Amino acid sequence: MLIDWFTVAAQALNFLILVWLMKRYLYQPILHAIDARERRIADELADADKKKAEAKQERDDFEQKNAELDKQRASLLSKATEEAADERQRLIKAARKDADELSEKRATALQREQKTLHDEITSLAKQEVFAIARKTLSDLAGASLEERMSSVFAQRMRELDDETKSSLGEVLSSAPAVVRSAFDLPAEQRELIQKAINETFSADIKLSFETTPDLVSGIELSAGGQKVAWSIADYLASLEESVEELIKA
Repeated sequence: MLIDWFTVAAQALNFLILVWLMKRYLYQPILHAIDARERRIADELADADKKKAEAKQERDDFEQKNAELDKQRASLLSKATEEAADERQRLIKAARKDADELSEKRATALQREQKTLHDEITSLAKQEVFAIARKTLSDLAGASLEERMSSVFAQRMRELDDETKSSLGEVLSSAPAVVRSAFDLPAEQRELIQKAINETFSADIKLSFETTPDLVSGIELSAGGQKVAWSIADYLASLEESVEELIKA
């Protein structure tokens, strides 16, 4: 099988352009946002420590005053002293309970904010990469993104490993096959995919074509519970993992 060096070179150049653009316009804003968020969290923690120290000081003062009062009135006010001690314990427990609830609320809010920031960054990254990929492929290859993905999917079908080809071939011989894509494939692209599948399995495979926007710029062949898929989202896996690590940090 001949290798289309022009396609390989175009894809390599496309990848390098994407890396450069993401580094210049995506990672720096992300890092700045994370730094600002970390500074804000540090300020909130410092304020919480200050309030905790003040509460401790107030509690110590309260306990000291109670102790002095106990010493002065121990003989005459033993019952009042016991009641004061009970009330003190109740107040301490209530204060601890309030502190625990406040800490839990802050942790929940932090987790919610973290998830929101992660979702926003991931969504922005995907949108930017898709837009850049679509324009770059169109400029370099003189074809739309949908046409390039159809060609890549057809090539991937021809390059299936023997195990996958054998397993999928058995299913295609007895089960209906469906080709799903995020966009409506024109007749020329359907013929290209049909030809590639027929050549791969050396048979006239009957296909039906469906549009599934959830694939996010991708194509998949499914039959009998098995499928072969290709999507631009595959190339975003490493980027999403990097964003996950930044958010966790």
